[in-house]
Amino acid sequence: MRPRTRAELAGALARRGISEEVAEQVLDRYDEVGIVDDAAFARAWVSSRHNGRGLARRALANELRQRGVDGEVAGAALDGLDEETEAQTARALVERKLRSTRGEPDAVFRRLVGMLARKGYPAGVAFRAVKDALAAQSAEAAEFAEHIDADAMADAEHDLDSRPARLTD
Repeated sequence: MRPRTRAELAGALARRGISEEVAEQVLDRYDEVGIVDDAAFARAWVSSRHNGRGLARRALANELRQRGVDGEVAGAALDGLDEETEAQTARALVERKLRSTRGEPDAVFRRLVGMLARKGYPAGVAFRAVKDALAAQSAEAAEFAEHIDADAMADAEHDLDSRPARLTD
């Protein structure tokens, strides 16, 4: 059984029919004695999920939010994960995955960037990590990678993300 956040415990108590008032008293007491500590939970979660699964800040923030961790508490836990660490982890993930990935360089590029995107990496970090790994892999992949402008692709991706959503019929 893994540690739980205050919000998760409150939900569990509510599902068992415990009144909100009693649950609040119990959770306050748990806070006092240190049984429930959302900040410690968030730090451990970030460390475990980043090191174990290679998740980026964005994905980790989403997971913490889903578990009811306050935004400030989550932000403090994520502060330990800087851009350089995130970029190093992205490169390591790509290098490991690239060993077992076959196909044309453009298809491999798309697959690897997609893998990093699903793990929450920003477009610029993903494009640069994949471009660098492809450049080191083979002459054909290096030639393909040479034509990739990771900064321009990241800017284009950012522009797409910042467009207002359009409603359709």
